[in-house]
Amino acid sequence: MLLGKTTELNPEIVKLFKKGSKTYFNSSLFFPAETRAEVFRLYAFVRKADNYVDSIPQDVEGFHRFRREYERAAEGNQTSDIVVREFVALAERHGFERRWVDAFLDAMEADLYHKTYYTVDELCGYMYGSAEVVGLFMAKIMRLPKESYVYARHLGRAMQYINFIRDVREDFVLGRHYLPLEELREYGIESFDPYEICGKLDEFSVFIRKQIDRYFEWQRFAEKGYRYIPYRFLIPIKTASDMYKWTARIIYRTPWIVFIRKVKPWKPRIIYSANINFINVLKHKVPLGGVPWP
Repeated sequence: MLLGKTTELNPEIVKLFKKGSKTYFNSSLFFPAETRAEVFRLYAFVRKADNYVDSIPQDVEGFHRFRREYERAAEGNQTSDIVVREFVALAERHGFERRWVDAFLDAMEADLYHKTYYTVDELCGYMYGSAEVVGLFMAKIMRLPKESYVYARHLGRAMQYINFIRDVREDFVLGRHYLPLEELREYGIESFDPYEICGKLDEFSVFIRKQIDRYFEWQRFAEKGYRYIPYRFLIPIKTASDMYKWTARIIYRTPWIVFIRKVKPWKPRIIYSANINFINVLKHKVPLGGVPWP
């Protein structure tokens, strides 16, 4: 499958996206060139905000400076920040709602202060800003109808939930507990401390599989929205989605693997999935089941 050149992109934008998410980056290469450039601009903004709150130590002042720069640019003022400038232009071009951007930045700011989520409802409130609105931004970029928005939100939510499951160890080091702590305590486990969980691997495995079941429920609902996505956009969307399902299946088999390594698909698997999806799209047969199990 041949890819067009990604045009008129500042190297900082490409670097931010590529370094921040290998799965999204490699899947996005299969968008048409013009759309791919816009997706890069979106994710550079998302990743730059996220980098401030995920750094060790967290760059609190850097994040607030970044947010102020965005707010000034959104009001029509000049900015020297290429990532902010390109995102604001993208938002104006596609009509991103300001409240969506505010919700995203509020969620990133919450990462500076809010470290533990006790219930799935509480966590869903956070995920609306951190992931669901990104799905809405993507729907706008692809010019999808409003009927697709609920599915775009669920796809963003589902993908982030797998990130939380995959990154349990990494988040614990950062002092964060995203997965609902009240549900974990139902299995006699008080925290995501690896030393505590080491003695309760069976209980932890049941808990993680329950979380993955929840992910698949959201994912199945999100896939109902595929019918709104033009074929030329469905290849990268479905490829990224398939890779998250692959990650979920690997962890489901051996839940405690999250304490051993970060489960992520290699680039050859992503390219293979994209080509399978390309063939299926050409045949107008786009299965919802995803890639085969490894």
